[in-house]
Amino acid sequence: METQIIYAFATGQQATRFLNALKVWSVADVKVKLHRGADKVKVSYYFSGEGFDATSSQLDELAEVYGGRELS
Repeated sequence: METQIIYAFATGQQATRFLNALKVWSVADVKVKLHRGADKVKVSYYFSGEGFDATSSQLDELAEVYGGRELS
């Protein structure tokens, strides 16, 4: 199942730093791109649907490092 999460940042620079960090992220295979402007990042990844998936919480923690938050 594909999971998509959009993160918002105060500036485009913070969003770009988050995006670049995910390009070399070793936790999970994710696809990232800017979303509707320079201050939002869309993250997509596949989850098998089995067991607990910690990827989302790890993404949230990384986004916080760059001043971002998940949009609902």
